[in-house]
Amino acid sequence: MTASYTLLVADLIGVAVFAASGASAAVAKRLDLFGVAFVGFVAALGGGILRDLVIDAVPPLAFADWRYAVTAVLASMAVFWLHPQLNRLRRTVLLLDAAGLGLFTVTGTLKAIDAGMPAVGACLIGMLTGIGGGLARDLLTGEIPAVLQRDIYAVVALGGAVTVTVLSRLGVADPVTLALVAAVMMTVRMLALYRRWSAPVAVP
Repeated sequence: MTASYTLLVADLIGVAVFAASGASAAVAKRLDLFGVAFVGFVAALGGGILRDLVIDAVPPLAFADWRYAVTAVLASMAVFWLHPQLNRLRRTVLLLDAAGLGLFTVTGTLKAIDAGMPAVGACLIGMLTGIGGGLARDLLTGEIPAVLQRDIYAVVALGGAVTVTVLSRLGVADPVTLALVAAVMMTVRMLALYRRWSAPVAVP
């Protein structure tokens, strides 16, 4: 299995996960089928589109490769039709969002590195790739974006991006290690929600 194929598979898994997250949030807001598919599409591909525009990879993969759009739409429609079987929808959204955050941050950072971005730029692009879809999803469903609240959402993404960049510089960024980074990010994100960890806020 080549590195490019592994990256593609990880990217498509991230697309499906974030699309399901966006679609779940849209279902919870009682949007129609088109609304659910649209929110899922934007949640899945918004961060990747932003990443590709920043690294000058045009047209973005979301438009150039049909597999991305089809994966996002199919995952969104699956959630729409199967949502009665999804218990505790809010927890499902949070779990999928945490998984998408990890996967997209890892793949976004790797693509920035492959594009020749310096370390700091790669870390920032990786973070933006991870949080972009969730930010768009929250705005479309009328929620205050998680990245702007007290949850350590962007901090987790930045930490994951830094870790991937360091591993890449050390030459140990193999698929198993990268999957572990994504899993750790997901775990930290869920622990932060469960234990109510938060970044400092200004006292009025």
